[in-house]
Amino acid sequence: MLIHPQFNPVALQLGPVGIHWYGLMYLVGFLLFFVLGNRRIRAGQTFLTAKGLDDLLFWGVLGVVLGGRLGYVFFYKPAEYLAHPLDIFKAWEGGMSFHGGFLGVLLAMWLFARREKRSFWDVADFVAPLVPLGLAAGRLGNFINGELWGRVTRPDAPWAMLFPQSLRDDYAVVARHPELAETLARFGGLPRHASQLYEFALEGVLLFVLLWCYSARPRPRAAVSALFLAGYGGFRFIAEFAREPDNFLGLLTFNLSMGQWLSLPMILAGLALFAWSRRQPVTALS
Repeated sequence: MLIHPQFNPVALQLGPVGIHWYGLMYLVGFLLFFVLGNRRIRAGQTFLTAKGLDDLLFWGVLGVVLGGRLGYVFFYKPAEYLAHPLDIFKAWEGGMSFHGGFLGVLLAMWLFARREKRSFWDVADFVAPLVPLGLAAGRLGNFINGELWGRVTRPDAPWAMLFPQSLRDDYAVVARHPELAETLARFGGLPRHASQLYEFALEGVLLFVLLWCYSARPRPRAAVSALFLAGYGGFRFIAEFAREPDNFLGLLTFNLSMGQWLSLPMILAGLALFAWSRRQPVTALS
């Protein structure tokens, strides 16, 4: 059985200041956005200039950080943070939501498009293919931290992995499913899916390949954005079947997780946007 490598979450210690791998993964994501965006600018595949990309990245960083934090607060633990509102600012303790960050980026793109006097969909279609590798970096950060592990699986499965950090949750699972007590005693933990790596592959690498290839030629306005919405929502919905639900929420209606319920509107919006985009002209690049 595989065992999580137990990486040190601190990549670099500079005196009293520790630089964490998860923070570096955010930096990697923004850097990849910048590199890929400049590549498309040099290839003449966008209306943006290099200066415009810098401004867009600045607004996007704000959208990701503020939206991700506030999304976690309101989607996952609203009562807890309303009782202790100052804890909202303790982002170093963890707690970021992709769906909240996504809404933050939507607002940032809308403000940028309004300033540039461009269609929102022109901006969104440019941004969409640049995002998935950043998502992949974030999931890699989750794996390095040994967090957001997967659901319990068979101990003889080739993908089974022990996460020592999950031991408290393992005991909680055994309390509900006593038949797993022998497995816990034998292996010192319950075997789980490495769902962070599934999400790395699906929402990150595979979605990037699909979007990058699809957007390499002119498409109807909003079609690339539609593929991102439907693709991310679908891949996240699938991956959630292997990911352990948040223990303070568990599974919700129809045994779906919060991540799946938040992904369903993305899938539906993506399909509706595809239908709408078929009636739109192919976007001009300048």
